[in-house]
Amino acid sequence: MDRKAPKAESPLARPCHEAIDHHDPVHEWRVWQLSRLGIPWSLAQTVADQVDWHQVARLVQHGCPPRLALSIVH
Repeated sequence: MDRKAPKAESPLARPCHEAIDHHDPVHEWRVWQLSRLGIPWSLAQTVADQVDWHQVARLVQHGCPPRLALSIVH
């Protein structure tokens, strides 16, 4: 028999929401940084690994409302 071994699923093939570990200290730190900028905690939890919080911070520091800054960067 010429059977091919099943391929292991790549972690990158999983949807993003499954790959996020909310107990990851880096993730929690990013959430904290975004929440300090005025982003609601639950929204910060959702986008923390998808945006560069430095870019959001730059816009907020220049007077952009936090949610607008997030939508521009995201």
